[in-house]
Amino acid sequence: MSGHSKWKNIMHKKEKTDKQRASVFTKIGREIVLAVKNGGPDPEANGRLKDIILKAKANNVPNDNIERCIKKASGEGENVNYEEIAYEGYGPAGIAVIVEAVTENRNRTAADVRHYFDKFGGNLGQTGSVNWLFTKKGVIVIDKEEYSEEKLMDDVLELDAEDFVIEEEVYEIYTTPENLSSVCEALEQKGYTFLSAEAEMVPSNYITLTDEDQIKNMQKLLDHLEENDDVQNVWHNWDEQ
Repeated sequence: MSGHSKWKNIMHKKEKTDKQRASVFTKIGREIVLAVKNGGPDPEANGRLKDIILKAKANNVPNDNIERCIKKASGEGENVNYEEIAYEGYGPAGIAVIVEAVTENRNRTAADVRHYFDKFGGNLGQTGSVNWLFTKKGVIVIDKEEYSEEKLMDDVLELDAEDFVIEEEVYEIYTTPENLSSVCEALEQKGYTFLSAEAEMVPSNYITLTDEDQIKNMQKLLDHLEENDDVQNVWHNWDEQ
């Protein structure tokens, strides 16, 4: 669950192997557990849980898995104390990177993340060092082949969306994080399905890498972060040409 809302990242997300998909299910499960513990098991009263369930469904997490995680967090299973931590730093050539983690062992996660940055030509920074380069937005991605541009645009104009962007292969709808669930629900009622629907950290600008070593190191940095079980999301401003 890496990067920005460009189609190639969404496509990469959808082409994961079975093992990687299982890891995605596990990570989303942790988010559900944390959301329930912080705000209760009712998604109608817990906006964060509602958004995570939406994200889970967009990632094809089975309903049984979702319900099991909610019950577990409500006290019907093993009790694990997770906490959220965000790390900020720079990859090769100054690529800004935000790493969002959910962990029961802060020291282990911090050591792992720092090791990845150091090993692949980056450096871990202080809180706030790159966050200012991103804005949190709700991002809904819809397959361009499935729906007409004119109809979708008309439907979006009726909703509390901030922007409607036409990319090469997808439509992207931007909302405030608070309006993500309501916009998704309204679109679902109109018969739309989503390739992705979640709150993302959207960069204000992108950087293109041309040096082959920097490209390889940046990709290795992202791969190692994504493969770490504690890492939930990785946001960056690398324009992967």
